[in-house]
Amino acid sequence: MFRRRPLMRAAVVGGGAYMAGKHVARGQEEAAQREAEQNQRIADLEAQQAPPDQYQQAPYQQAPPPPPPPAAPPASSPMIDQLNQLAALHDQGVLTDDEFAAAKAKLFSS
Repeated sequence: MFRRRPLMRAAVVGGGAYMAGKHVARGQEEAAQREAEQNQRIADLEAQQAPPDQYQQAPYQQAPPPPPPPAAPPASSPMIDQLNQLAALHDQGVLTDDEFAAAKAKLFSS
């Protein structure tokens, strides 16, 4: 019987260590599960309290592309600007027909 004692002692110590290891692992799994549940509850509460965002989209949808930039106004030459000013003055009655024709001819000749 003396020969079995060291084997039995080793079996008891090994079994105790095995059970302690399982207990620690189970505790860690439960703690991780509780933390995951808590994080999910926090995320749900934040989603409920957040104001609705009209631009918020589901994560699986892509955001629409930004609108194209507005077209640049056509480049105007100084000659066209001056002609428009002369026409405006003629329409307002500041320039007579003869003065308008002379100013227009001078503008085209330069």
